[in-house]
Amino acid sequence: MTDARTAVLFVCVHNAGRSQMAAGWLRHLAGDRIDIYSAGTEPADQINPVAIQAMAEVDIDITTAQPQLLGVELVQDVDVVVTMGCGDTCPYFPGKRYEDWPLTDPAGQPLAVVRQVRDQIRDRVQDLVDELLPV
Repeated sequence: MTDARTAVLFVCVHNAGRSQMAAGWLRHLAGDRIDIYSAGTEPADQINPVAIQAMAEVDIDITTAQPQLLGVELVQDVDVVVTMGCGDTCPYFPGKRYEDWPLTDPAGQPLAVVRQVRDQIRDRVQDLVDELLPV
């Protein structure tokens, strides 16, 4: 991570839906101005195909993303930790900015529901970008 850029970590249980969509949105909206990470407390084997489809509809490709296990060192190295449903299993470090986004888990949901989650994530990520990268 660089000294000049803020680092954001998105965390959900499986790192296969919400956190991957959030990372995709942040890359899309902030480009390389923010360091972006995502992880899960119990990572899945692959990204949720319906999440991939929903993001492709807005021209954001998350097909190359891989779920990864949340490690303590990753949390230590970021500035902002956004959690989405991992509750007490997410490590906490004093001095970090934490946000919890209560969003529906897209696992097993139809595309219409995943689209709603995608759009809710977009709005929250845009707010985060506006805070972290003021014009």
